[in-house]
Amino acid sequence: MDQGGAAHVFSVSAEIDDDHLRVVVTGEVDMATADTMFQTALREPATRVTLDLRAVTFFDSAAIHALVRLAGRYPDSLTVLPSRQVSRVLEIAGLAEQRWLSGK
Repeated sequence: MDQGGAAHVFSVSAEIDDDHLRVVVTGEVDMATADTMFQTALREPATRVTLDLRAVTFFDSAAIHALVRLAGRYPDSLTVLPSRQVSRVLEIAGLAEQRWLSGK
């Protein structure tokens, strides 16, 4: 939580259009919320998945694990749109050059 600021509330939503699932995540993705993000991305059958993390403010190792699991489920059809914070965490974790990461 930011000092003196409001908590970054987690939310996740999914929208499917034909075979393309778009999952939008906001707030903090951590050990309490990472599995919800993961399960939401698996809820609808899809051949293409976009994980929109542009509004994510915190991303920890549990979130990285969920993301890597999703990449394994959708090896050629996952696109991740990262926030600045997510990009930095993935860079530190050695995942900045993954083909599923958009904007590299």
